[in-house]
Amino acid sequence: MIKFGTGGWRAVIGDEFTRENIQKLSKALAVKMKNEDVDHKGICIGYDRRFLSKEAVMWACEVFAAENITCWFVNRSSPTPLIMYYVMAHELPYGMMVTASHNPAIYNGIKVFTRGGRDANEEQTKEIEQYIAEVEQSVAEGGKIEIMPYERAVAEKLVIEFNPLNEYIDNIIQAVNMDVIREKGLRIALDPMYGVSQTSLKTILSIARCEVETIHERHDTLFGGKLPAPNAQTLRSLQNYVLDRGCDIGIATDGDADRIGVIDDKGRFLHPNDILVLLYYYLVKYKGWRGPCVRNVATTHMLDKVAESFGEQCYEVPVGFKYISSKMQETNAVIGGESSGGLTVRGHIHGKDGIYAAALLIEMIAVTGKKLSQIAEDIEKEYGAIFMEERDYKFTEERKKEIHKTLMEDKLLPQMDFTIEKVSYLDGCKVYFNNSGWIIARFSGTEPLLRIFCEMPDKKDAARLCEIFEEFLSL
Repeated sequence: MIKFGTGGWRAVIGDEFTRENIQKLSKALAVKMKNEDVDHKGICIGYDRRFLSKEAVMWACEVFAAENITCWFVNRSSPTPLIMYYVMAHELPYGMMVTASHNPAIYNGIKVFTRGGRDANEEQTKEIEQYIAEVEQSVAEGGKIEIMPYERAVAEKLVIEFNPLNEYIDNIIQAVNMDVIREKGLRIALDPMYGVSQTSLKTILSIARCEVETIHERHDTLFGGKLPAPNAQTLRSLQNYVLDRGCDIGIATDGDADRIGVIDDKGRFLHPNDILVLLYYYLVKYKGWRGPCVRNVATTHMLDKVAESFGEQCYEVPVGFKYISSKMQETNAVIGGESSGGLTVRGHIHGKDGIYAAALLIEMIAVTGKKLSQIAEDIEKEYGAIFMEERDYKFTEERKKEIHKTLMEDKLLPQMDFTIEKVSYLDGCKVYFNNSGWIIARFSGTEPLLRIFCEMPDKKDAARLCEIFEEFLSL
């Protein structure tokens, strides 16, 4: 059974990510579109550089074409935000992106977007899963999924190959202060992590007269043997490059360019939490924007402090960008994001965009006239320091049930040396302490992992609390 997690459907290539399952999902979505009477508007489909991504799109197109649904096929590897932007800008009912984002190279998957370019929410993904179940039942009873050969679908204009990259790039250029960036002559190091961001970012930054130097830009479906996730461990080459070349900033994006990683001018890795705080602080203090911010349950509470200092509020939602974008729309928030590296800003698309976030960070350096490290130091002086510890644990299905029962059903907690303010089960088990610290244990929605995040005013306390949970859960 195809199941959607917090970031769409993801599966191991050749195991569950197969032609048969891709066709089942496509058939289910086609039936859903017909039942909603939106099939005549068509669907936009794109893919990233993962193994079988392009072929997967072609297999999907063959199913949609057989259902007489036009596919707007972006015929080269592209960023996920590009597909979301096109769905939003052209008022399409649905979009699809073949990607497993930052997952290991053995994975691929499909993200589904709905009207407005939003990630399909929980209700919509459950509906799609129900349609998939009906398709599977039909196939089990001898039914067939009809397809139209790809070449014939192109000839009959049911598949339209095109590339809307310029439109997407122009939208970002219009939203960023290019004039002030041009005056600064910034040197930027890019690491697309063998993914799909380099064309977009190099184009935007070259127009802004930045000196751009790129590493890891070739096509490699194994992502250089590393996880295509921009974190402290995977960005050491970028750190060295920034220091060796005297760059103002190093920017990395994950495999499909919806998440961002940053190295500052001193060669330090900036956690996605820091990036969120920096951008919210910049937009409110320097650009004069007004409004709250949104974060998920595993993202820094420093955002709450910054929001409060400007008379604003920070809203907490479950993990999954669909919850971020929904809350942002509801509250007209300035920014929303996650500690995993995804964020978006009011007025842009309703989903994560590492390319736009990168352009905005560079604007921030240019407008403030300060080094990235200086801005971060300003914030720490004003709001104090806070430290996050993150740990991942693999588990068997048997252990998952045991851990779930302990935390979520029996609601048991270990003995801890801090006064508990409250406990939330909104998404996993999150304990809030009276000193503004917190710890959460939750199962990943994209990988078979238990994740523990802890944020405290003291780094040793954060590590110790994680160890207490490890011992308590026998991890």
